[in-house]
Amino acid sequence: MAAHEERPAGPAHAGKSSRRAKRARAREGRSPLFLWLKEVATVVVVAVVLSFLIKTFLFRAFYIPSESMVNTLDVNDRIFVNLLVPQPIALQRGDVVVFRDSQGWLAPAAQKTKGPFTWVQDGLTFVGLLPDNSEQHLVKRVIGLPGDHVVCCDAGGQLTINGAPLDEKYINPAEIPQVRDFDVVVPAGKVWVMGDNRNHSADSRAHMDTNGGFVNESDIEGQAAVIAWPLNRISALDNYPGVFRSVPAPAGK
Repeated sequence: MAAHEERPAGPAHAGKSSRRAKRARAREGRSPLFLWLKEVATVVVVAVVLSFLIKTFLFRAFYIPSESMVNTLDVNDRIFVNLLVPQPIALQRGDVVVFRDSQGWLAPAAQKTKGPFTWVQDGLTFVGLLPDNSEQHLVKRVIGLPGDHVVCCDAGGQLTINGAPLDEKYINPAEIPQVRDFDVVVPAGKVWVMGDNRNHSADSRAHMDTNGGFVNESDIEGQAAVIAWPLNRISALDNYPGVFRSVPAPAGK
């Protein structure tokens, strides 16, 4: 009779099964509250990381504190800004942009009193879950791109770009804009901006003694894409391509 080889009892993967069983028993030994808290913590961490990545590379929230863009933007609106503009997506005439105040257009922000939960607000703003209300940013509409010859106003009282008059449909219809004469050619790397609420906007026209009134493209945070709050104002923002369709290319381009 042939001899039979003795084999160890149980399946070859018993060691692994035993480890899985131990982990399963350990999970069973934990309270439902612990497991629920763990799930909540995981969701929160994932949400914060995703929000931070979105705020850093795609969209960022901002708060509107002034009336310079009425009726397009109202005071206390919250907007989302597309951070892919002006790079890699190029600016267009008519874009509503948010830019850093590197030229001193705004008065220095007053030092805010720190409360017991200020760090929470700062943290949520940093990761993008709250809009930036630092008041050191401005929002205006791009009128002139590099090389554009922008003039106010022609015989009909209209703004012209490279000789083409504009029918500016975005201007606040509640008031007739006061004429403030200017004649500028936008330098390379800069833009000319104006508020839609012309009589209440300290824009490029009001700061021609600083950097010629121009905004550096490098200061632009992005293009205002949508109004996110309040709920009754949720909408995409228009850059009115039809208004600028007849504008010819700048001289020499």
